[in-house]
Amino acid sequence: MDNELSLKLAYKVKFERNKKNISQEQLAEITGLGITTIRNLERGVGNITVKNLCKIAEVLELDLGILTDFKF
Repeated sequence: MDNELSLKLAYKVKFERNKKNISQEQLAEITGLGITTIRNLERGVGNITVKNLCKIAEVLELDLGILTDFKF
C-alpha cells in the first residue's frame, strides 16, 4: 500500500477506535486479529487484507467505505 494511503487509513482507524473507547488490544481480541496487525495498521506500516479491514469496520460499526474514503 502506498505510504500516504497507509497513513490516512492508520489515522482513520485509530480515530474511529478511540471514538468507541476501544483499546488496540480489545480490537485485536474482538476481531481475532493479532495485536501486531492492529499496531502496524495504526502506524501505517505493512499491508492489511480487505477481509481483515472489514472485520475492523464491523467492530467499529462503520461501513468499510468510511474507513477508505480518502479525500485527495
